[in-house]
Amino acid sequence: MSLFHDASFYTSVNRFQDLPEHTCAEIAFAGRSNAGKSSVINALAHRKKLAFISKIPGRTQQINYFRIRGNLFLVDLPGYGYAKVSMDMRRHWESLLSKYLQTHKALLGLVLIMDIRHPLKALDLQMLDWFSVTGKPVHIMLTKADKLSRRHADSMLNKVRDCLVLHYPSVSVQLFSSTRATGIEEANKALCNWIDCKYILQNQNEG
Repeated sequence: MSLFHDASFYTSVNRFQDLPEHTCAEIAFAGRSNAGKSSVINALAHRKKLAFISKIPGRTQQINYFRIRGNLFLVDLPGYGYAKVSMDMRRHWESLLSKYLQTHKALLGLVLIMDIRHPLKALDLQMLDWFSVTGKPVHIMLTKADKLSRRHADSMLNKVRDCLVLHYPSVSVQLFSSTRATGIEEANKALCNWIDCKYILQNQNEG
């Protein structure tokens, strides 16, 4: 059964001080505008409209919380890299994202969404740099893999993996297609490992 099958909308916030105060764990999803982040969330949850899908990039302008289970939340972060927003709004998003990623204690790990045809752009690398200081896990999902032949998709996956080994060796990566519902099981396995590790560490600290 999918980790996300019972996901339901919880709340939206636009300021760091408004983040929910809880002792639960959070898994954040981030990505460039129009990389397919909302489609990934909907595919993982086996829902069509859990996260809003728009053909207009930059539509997600708040931090959206979805309760996965009693003690776990999926956090949908604002898409980044959309040019047609004001400079003030762009600065606000950058400040909110960097502060959330670097300091929010409830954050368990980051899922970074990239269009397989345009991976590892400058802002994607900036996200990796922002988050790497935390020492928490990152899992990259190369979306829209159905847009390429299997051979081409595998080649792109290997290129991204080779780059990560050199610069971000602890980051994992996979292919994903919400259209063909491929990669869902692999994503669930990767993220379930984060949750298992969290509770193992908690039990060790309490023991």
